[in-house]
Amino acid sequence: MKPVILARGFAKNSLDKNPTIGHWLDFSQPNQVTLSVGKVDFGQGISTALAQIAAEELQVDLHQMIQRPINTQDSPDEGVTSGSFSIEHSGEAVRMACATLKAIAIERFCAATQATPSSVTVQQGVLRSSATPQVMSYWDLQLDDQSATPVVQHPRQPTPGGMRYVGTPVPRLDLEKKLFGGASFIQDLVVEGMLHCRILRAPNRAGRIDTVDEAGFRLRFPEVELIRDGSFIGVLAKREEQAVASIAHLDTRVTWHMPASLPDCDDLQTFLTSAPSEQRIVGEVQAKDAPPSHLKHVESWYQRPYIAHASIGPSCALAQWRDNTLEIWSHSQGIYNLKSDIEVYLRREFSEDAIPEVVIHHVEGAGCYGHNPADDVAFDAALLARHAQGRPVRLLWSRAAELSCGPSGSAHLVKLEANLAPDGAIHNWTQTIWSNGYTSRPGRSEPGNLAFVAAAELARPFTTPVSLDPPMSAGGGGDRNALPLYDLPDYKVVYNRLLEMPIRTSAIRALGGFTNVWAIECFMDELAHSLKQDPVDFRIRHLSDPRALAVIRLAIDQAPWWHDRSEDVEGVGRGFAYARYKNTGAWCAVAVRILAGTSVRVTDISVAADVGLIINPDGVKSQLEGGAVQSCSWTLKEELKFNRQAITTRSWEDYPILMFSEAPVVTVGLIDQPNEPSVGAGEATQGPTAAAIGNAVHDALGIRVRQLPLNMKNMLANL
Repeated sequence: MKPVILARGFAKNSLDKNPTIGHWLDFSQPNQVTLSVGKVDFGQGISTALAQIAAEELQVDLHQMIQRPINTQDSPDEGVTSGSFSIEHSGEAVRMACATLKAIAIERFCAATQATPSSVTVQQGVLRSSATPQVMSYWDLQLDDQSATPVVQHPRQPTPGGMRYVGTPVPRLDLEKKLFGGASFIQDLVVEGMLHCRILRAPNRAGRIDTVDEAGFRLRFPEVELIRDGSFIGVLAKREEQAVASIAHLDTRVTWHMPASLPDCDDLQTFLTSAPSEQRIVGEVQAKDAPPSHLKHVESWYQRPYIAHASIGPSCALAQWRDNTLEIWSHSQGIYNLKSDIEVYLRREFSEDAIPEVVIHHVEGAGCYGHNPADDVAFDAALLARHAQGRPVRLLWSRAAELSCGPSGSAHLVKLEANLAPDGAIHNWTQTIWSNGYTSRPGRSEPGNLAFVAAAELARPFTTPVSLDPPMSAGGGGDRNALPLYDLPDYKVVYNRLLEMPIRTSAIRALGGFTNVWAIECFMDELAHSLKQDPVDFRIRHLSDPRALAVIRLAIDQAPWWHDRSEDVEGVGRGFAYARYKNTGAWCAVAVRILAGTSVRVTDISVAADVGLIINPDGVKSQLEGGAVQSCSWTLKEELKFNRQAITTRSWEDYPILMFSEAPVVTVGLIDQPNEPSVGAGEATQGPTAAAIGNAVHDALGIRVRQLPLNMKNMLANL
């Protein structure tokens, strides 16, 4: 067996690379605290939550907090904003940095006033003591000389009298511009004198240019510059409409070689189980006692197709080369990793003493939990800006490229087997998984390789890495949530990561946890039904975790429609599922009610979650609700289509998503655990919602659909 290769670039916590107070805090502005973080906000509200944590620990007003714009010059390197780790990693680092500085301030105040530390209170950044009439603020104490002081890593201490900001539903700080039409997103960004760019790209990662009628193009558009490097091709124009018109014309002047390199879209199981793969045992527990006799063997296969990120706003970036500096504005979720991979390209192109300095500014883009083309478009923009003679360029991908050329969520196959005793005991639980890896982000491939789509198109191409997986310490990838949470006497989980990647795959919300939870929780329903037992009671029987049991009961109790069937019509069904995200994160239970006819519509969702200490209840609820609604769309509608030569999904008509008119009523209940560490909420509902819908379809129609999406085609195939 080959050694297991996992993705690089995961820090244990945010203080590993940013150990001093100066990485996080600055008091140079009177009566204001400047907070620097490296976790970026792309709609999940993390900037508000981190400001709440800092204001709480420093005991300043929230309006006194200023957040420094995130860039690779001034911000702490916190890796990638992913995996629902922002509160756990960045939040803890911010809290500890603030606590360290506050302790230093109290020590200085006491030295100046002879007060005792226990007598000191802080309000709005002003220190007072009952032992002295003298008051001093953080800014009086000249704390900026502490920038090199290491942050003291210590657990959170209980706050006497409760907390002011933590646990409070503070409105998100980024909403005002968005609600009132302000320029909020990178697509809105204008840099003086910028040129407008567009690119052409084959809807097959192995596609390459055969011919280009460059003369005919230049005759038609003499004012537009055509840029070509191998099969990387694009245009630079002074006006955006020129760029749009010229790239449409160029599309008629280019011919492509498109090899038949894609799998059979209608037989992904054969592709997934026959492609070369790297196999490893994720976990195995042997039974202590011999199993009873007369066991019933149950086996089921579950399959998810390739899916797209389908961000509402196409990916965008701006770039400018000047004064030996390459400056990029990007909505990447990992600007330091993006910078390091762009530097791989620069080290090849320039002599060591002439390599440009790279500065990347994060600007929010359309929300994406995962790896959409944000990094690709940044590298594309850098390549095009190299020809712009110092002028900034703005590149916007097309919808067709967004859907057919960006990283997708891998097709994912799960085989589940178990032996079931007459009394309901589960034995010999075995789960086998096949999928591509779930990350090909910048900074996580082998040295010298580049995962940017353009890097493989250049005349001197870079090797494109096959997607890898995060380590289990970061939650895993294709094997995420594969280890059973139930109390089982024995189990075995085997993961086959594909070593071929005909369709480009990378991180997508919940990674493999979405499909693994969907499969496990549907399988638990199958086991319960085979014994004619209630599926919820069956789960409870196999769980001893009190926090799991609490969310299960809350999800049911807060849904009056769960037991009340008095107004049911034909096609109404109910389903339930539970998971703990990554087996280490948020506990989450989901109950759904659906109406199934010619299609499936989710009418009601009840979500119950335990995320430990809650920073912002409204923010947590929004994350859980948004994940549940997106999971409805994945489960009911989304599927990337292709033939053997090309991805054929090119527009919203080809890739339907859940519409506003189809959105369910979502109720979210939270169990606050103020004495427990906070864990992330952003991806906790993905898998349980899908499984609950699948179980509800069985409840409504009496058929078990094991292939996503749960559309009419797949339902008819299971009749």
